[in-house]
Amino acid sequence: MKKIAKFEKVSLSQFAADFGPEASAVYEDIRLPRRATAGSAGYDFFSTLDFTLEPGQEVKVPTGIRAKIDEGWVLSVYPRSGLGFKYRLRLNNTVGIIDSDYYGSSNEGHIFIKVVNCGEKVLTIKRGEAFAQGIFTEYGITVDDKADAIRDGGLGSTTK
Repeated sequence: MKKIAKFEKVSLSQFAADFGPEASAVYEDIRLPRRATAGSAGYDFFSTLDFTLEPGQEVKVPTGIRAKIDEGWVLSVYPRSGLGFKYRLRLNNTVGIIDSDYYGSSNEGHIFIKVVNCGEKVLTIKRGEAFAQGIFTEYGITVDDKADAIRDGGLGSTTK
C-alpha cells in the first residue's frame, strides 16, 4: 500500500477555540483515526463528545484532528457503516470531503463532523467511541485545469 497521509492533532489552542472551556480536559484523550483491521479501508474517527441524538437531531463534533494529505488524494468522511445501518446515522453534508490543501488553513485544517440521526431510534455515542470513518482516494484533474486559488477556511471557504 502507498502511504499518502498522516493524521495529527490540531494544537491545544485551536482545539480550545473550537471546542470551548472543557477543551483542556478532552485534548489529551483525543485518539488519532485508525483502521480496525489490516483489511479495513476506513480510518475510524473517535468522538470528543458524549452525545445522544433523538430522531431528527444533529450534532457537530470537533474531532481535534487534521490530515496532512499528499497532493492528488482526498479524504472522504462517512458515518461508520454499522451506525448508518442500525440508526440511519448520516453526515449532514452527505459525504465530508477533506482536500489536501485544507491542512494549511488558518484553523489548522481542524476536521469537524456533523451527523444527523435520520432513523427512528435514539442513538448515544460516548466520548472516545468511533462514530465516523475516513477513506483516502486518489483523484485526477482535467488537462485544461487552471485552478490557482488558495484555500483558507473550512466548509464553503472556496465559494466566498
